[in-house]
Amino acid sequence: MAITVNRAVLAHRLFTGVSRCHLGCLIEELAQSWQAGVEGRRHEARGRVRKRAAGAGARHQLVFVDRLVATLIHLRHDLPHAVLALLFGVDRSTITRAIGEIRALLAERGCAVPNRPGLRLRTLTDVFAYAQTEGIELRLDATEVQVRRSLAGRGGRRAFISGKKKQNTMKATVIADHKGRTLWTDALRPGRMHDVTAARNEGIAVCFQHFPDVEVLLDDGYLGLRRDDPGQAITPPRKPNKSALPPVHARWEHDRHWHSSDRITVEHALADHKRWKQLTRWIHRRVRLPDTYQAIAGLVSDRTAQA
Repeated sequence: MAITVNRAVLAHRLFTGVSRCHLGCLIEELAQSWQAGVEGRRHEARGRVRKRAAGAGARHQLVFVDRLVATLIHLRHDLPHAVLALLFGVDRSTITRAIGEIRALLAERGCAVPNRPGLRLRTLTDVFAYAQTEGIELRLDATEVQVRRSLAGRGGRRAFISGKKKQNTMKATVIADHKGRTLWTDALRPGRMHDVTAARNEGIAVCFQHFPDVEVLLDDGYLGLRRDDPGQAITPPRKPNKSALPPVHARWEHDRHWHSSDRITVEHALADHKRWKQLTRWIHRRVRLPDTYQAIAGLVSDRTAQA
């Protein structure tokens, strides 16, 4: 028996995680890029320019708007491809192909800039340049997403075992501003890699060198950055010796509380990401997680850019 589902219901915010206005903006932004990708693949398959006019030939079983909605539902609720295929009345392979196309487009968008429509931040250099121009103090932190364990005997298996979580994870480094708005996320690293190493591999030392006015609030896991770039990489003050006078301890407690309260906004940004079910625990192929995280971070940044 065929199942008929109202497409307007599937596009509701409860399913997609975005408002109808936001969905409309995404359609307008990504439609041409998706169509260009389709024409590019067709041209490669033909090996020559098309002879028929644009629009001729077979129609898509799943139009672009439905592909975008299906991808958003998959990101938000992690519904299996077979379930989405049943809801949209197509084959499972069609949904799989559609999600792969749209997820890549969402990942390439980057993060929105507050009160700057149309401007996106895609690299760490972009974020530091924006922070120096606007005089913004950045907040940086890392989070881990649990992934499936590699098969026994496969090379590099231990690289994903997190010493902190005692699980197989991948680590994302995220930068937010003073209001908890996501500005950037990296390409993700294996969970065994230290937070400082992950940041250095993204080129944060070079950014500190070229943007000397930018300050970044960090937690105790980034003491190595504070040692290399004092005055720019700011970590919590070190606890004084027990023999220190009470005023010294009081001052330390005050400074520690200020730093924690000021840095907590990046934790709020990470919490916004984890509200999307796919980032609570990743059960798919690890190679697809970086694009998924960047796609979700970009969607979250769209929602918070006007806050």
